[in-house]
Amino acid sequence: MSIGGQSDASDRKIYRFTPEGFAKMKERLDYLRNVKRREVADYIHEAKEAGDISESSAYEEAKNDQAMLEGEILELEQRMAYAEVMTPDMHADTDGTVRIGMQVEVETDRGTKRTFKIVETFEANPKEGLISDQAPVGKALMGHREGDEVNVSTPGGVTTYSIISIRPML
Repeated sequence: MSIGGQSDASDRKIYRFTPEGFAKMKERLDYLRNVKRREVADYIHEAKEAGDISESSAYEEAKNDQAMLEGEILELEQRMAYAEVMTPDMHADTDGTVRIGMQVEVETDRGTKRTFKIVETFEANPKEGLISDQAPVGKALMGHREGDEVNVSTPGGVTTYSIISIRPML
C-alpha cells in the first residue's frame, strides 16, 4: 500500500482469461463504448426534449442507465488493464495440481466421466464446461493432483470425484 491507502500496481489483481474469454470481453467493451453509449445519450437527449427534466421519470431512468453503463465500462477497462491471456506454455512449470487455466477430467463415484475447465468467476459458463475456481466443484478441485479423490457438496448432495487427468485447457 502506498500513502493515502491507495494501492500501487504491485497490489493489483491479475485477471486470467482464456483467449476466447478475452475476445468476448473486448467485444463487449467495444459494443458498450461505440453503440450503447450513443443509444443512452440519444435517450437522455429525447428525455430532455420532452420537457421539464426536474419531474421527468424518463430523464431519471436515462441518467441511471448512463451511470450503470459507465460503471460496466470502467469495470471492463480495469479487467483489461490487468488481464493475462492464458497460453499452454504458462503451465509448463506446473506442479501437477489443479489451478486456474487447467482442464480436469474426473470420474464420479457412479462412474460418470466429466471434464471441467477451471476459470475465474467472471468467465464461468457451466454450460460450456467453464467452472469458477470459487464454485463448489472448482473450489474442491483446486490444489489437488491426478489420482486424488475429492468430495464436493452441491445442492444435489455430496459427490465424490476421482481426478483422472489434469492438463492445460488450451
